[in-house]
Amino acid sequence: MGLTSNTVLALAILAGVLLFAATVWFWPKLSNRTWRAFAGRIGLLLATQLALFSAVGLAANKSFLFYGSWADLLGQETSMGKVVDHSMSSKDIKVVDKQKLDVPGGAKPQVGGQILKVAITGQKSKITSPGYVWLPPEYFQPQHKDQNFPASIVLTGYPGTAENLIKGLDYPMKAFSLSKSGKMKPMILVMLRPTIAPPRDTECVDIPGGPQTETFFGEDLPQAIKDTFRVGKKPQNMGFIGNSTGGYCALKIAAHYPETFGAAAGLSAYYDAPDDPTTGDLFHGDEKLKKRADVLHSIANKKPTGTSFLVTSSEKGEPNLGDTKKFIKKVQGPDRVSSIILDSGGHNFNTWRREIPPMLTWMSNRLEA
Repeated sequence: MGLTSNTVLALAILAGVLLFAATVWFWPKLSNRTWRAFAGRIGLLLATQLALFSAVGLAANKSFLFYGSWADLLGQETSMGKVVDHSMSSKDIKVVDKQKLDVPGGAKPQVGGQILKVAITGQKSKITSPGYVWLPPEYFQPQHKDQNFPASIVLTGYPGTAENLIKGLDYPMKAFSLSKSGKMKPMILVMLRPTIAPPRDTECVDIPGGPQTETFFGEDLPQAIKDTFRVGKKPQNMGFIGNSTGGYCALKIAAHYPETFGAAAGLSAYYDAPDDPTTGDLFHGDEKLKKRADVLHSIANKKPTGTSFLVTSSEKGEPNLGDTKKFIKKVQGPDRVSSIILDSGGHNFNTWRREIPPMLTWMSNRLEA
């Protein structure tokens, strides 16, 4: 039973409930002042609290994926990564490992698709970032060997890891299931975190004298994807998706590079770069650069080219509702804007899991092979 499994969480909750009931039931019998009664009271209280704290901790870890396994939690995950050369690699994207999807027959790529662990290097930005690429089953099937596929960059929030997009938000499995049910076209997903200079939060900005993050995501990464995989060259062939910080990056970069991205989806996105200890000085007094980082300013001044945008928020629980409504009003035709506004939902994985399936279906309808 894995650390993030529903069974472990259910057992922890059950243990907490049973121990609480046992405490209530046995307390009168342990009310005298003998050392055995005293030890019994302490034992029940400690066991109950331990079970309750374990349940809360497991639930939090399942939602935010702080640790992926028991070995990771206990600090026993010390094996070194392996470098594997594959024919799918290019000068910009190096494949270092392959994973199968946990579906019947998933060991065969033409049945279950394939997840590639990659290292991506930007030619202009000189940035190298780890990530994952989901290739759908159709990519490997003989009847589609000459076919191009739509692709979407997917970013997690800060300071998340790309692995969160696989284990926490289940992007490959959701894309596989939606495609199999006919609700979306097969799509390549390139999954990364926006933190390309950890631990600094660069907010997808080209920092003067620092990391050229916008150039990496807006120019280098799309070109690397086109050079490595069977993806078309038109804006309608590529999308940008993200949650939280990743959502901010997706909307901003799609607004700045309409010749590259035909669609962008910002889940719980915010609309301006923060200024705090994690970011440092992003703009060095450059007001033009600061305005460029303002998504509302960028969308208001964008030349409409037919880009599609999707934004999400909730009436209760999300702080971005007001700015999301402002963004919707600023989009000018022939650009298009859609939204998902939940009745309630916080800034967390559970909310994004409710938004990802309809968002992927929307993205599929906005992109083409």
